[in-house]
Amino acid sequence: MKIAIPYENGMVFGHFGHTEAFKLYETSDGKITKMEILSTDGQGHGALAGFLKGNGVDLLICGGIGGGAKTALANAGIRVLAGVSGAADAAAEAYLNGTLTWSDGVTCSGHGQGEAEERHSCGGGHGCSCKNG
Repeated sequence: MKIAIPYENGMVFGHFGHTEAFKLYETSDGKITKMEILSTDGQGHGALAGFLKGNGVDLLICGGIGGGAKTALANAGIRVLAGVSGAADAAAEAYLNGTLTWSDGVTCSGHGQGEAEERHSCGGGHGCSCKNG
């Protein structure tokens, strides 16, 4: 299985669609066998599902994510566990150990539609509104 996590400075990046990199974890028998960091090369939102599918990802662990991205990932056959924060490596290990906590109710909206930057709450500095609910 291959796991992807939006990644910045060792942490789960707060917004899937604005991440600049993913940390990929190849796993076998419940253990991480290989890790690598891949740049998204500026791809965002819609292109990221294809980017992850092209890199063989089976599971995405992330913070905030919009409904359109969730749909695109589902259509690409990639399972999504949202609402995760903290250290990326710890999140991957927690998933493999069966102790990861996530929330299917995390959504993001208002991406770049003239909303003030101060309303931002998902870690990307771009004016979205991520909420758990």
